[in-house]
Amino acid sequence: MEYRHLGKAGVKVSELSLGAWVTYGFQIDVKEAKEIMTAAYDAGVNFFDNAEAYAGGEAEVIMGKALKELGWARKDYLISTKIFWGGDGPNDRGLSYKHIIEGTNHSLKRLGLEYVDLIFAHRPDPETPIEETVFAFNQIIREGKAFYWGTSEWAAADIMRATDFARRNNLRPPSMEQPEYNLLHRRRFEVEYAPLYKELGYGTTTFSPLFSGLLTGKYNQGQIPKGSRGDLEAYAFLKNKFEDEAKLVTARQLAAVADDLGVSLAQMSLAWLLKNPNVSTVITGATRVSQVEENMKAVEIKNQLTDDVMARIDEIIKDVEF
Repeated sequence: MEYRHLGKAGVKVSELSLGAWVTYGFQIDVKEAKEIMTAAYDAGVNFFDNAEAYAGGEAEVIMGKALKELGWARKDYLISTKIFWGGDGPNDRGLSYKHIIEGTNHSLKRLGLEYVDLIFAHRPDPETPIEETVFAFNQIIREGKAFYWGTSEWAAADIMRATDFARRNNLRPPSMEQPEYNLLHRRRFEVEYAPLYKELGYGTTTFSPLFSGLLTGKYNQGQIPKGSRGDLEAYAFLKNKFEDEAKLVTARQLAAVADDLGVSLAQMSLAWLLKNPNVSTVITGATRVSQVEENMKAVEIKNQLTDDVMARIDEIIKDVEF
């Protein structure tokens, strides 16, 4: 496992990390979370991602209980949370000063932690001035409840605005973005965010590396397997992804490249992300220890993705999301 700086920040994150989205609270509980987190930790993972919105807060509860029972030294791992969707009340969501402070406090209580290492604005909030959001996350850092703050799925122009305001007022600007990025979803990461890497030295904690499972190959026959993510009622909104014939065709073509390399489509997809110097860490998900073990092998095979292999992949995906 390699450890990469989170952009210009001094902190280092494992190139592969583990997230709680979809799985914690929907597919696994504390016992399974401990097993999966242990497998990842033993493979060198030091970053575990979460959010107040995941399973209505239950994902943080599960991760917090797992961490307490595992008893790892706090200095040896990083935890993130994301603030935006905290409930149904008029002030329980968004990026107001009130919700950022209260949402962070609630997340820390659920996690059973004094601080998180990274905290993200989970989505942009057009109803709240960016200046208010910048002030709120700086207050969280001043209180020692987080060390670094960033954004998730923000427009590059808004990130620039937040950065400019922070610098003019001697505040901490956002230093990282958490975008979706994978072989089938590339435009924002590779085009819109390009100035962020060059001009701001932005770090990235990318999510959905397997396009919500489509890049595992399990949906290549055009059917949704029982028990898969696409079969979960709470994530019915993902169903369109698994029925997109153009993307299914692309996934089948990519699977042929993986077969020639003697690896799984999932492993190749993860390794492809690791080849990008603007990727700080790739957040993976798992419901079984065996999935963690398979995913971690991407670290070993990334060197198999030679220039020729990358060119072959690029030819397949050249018209996807561009």
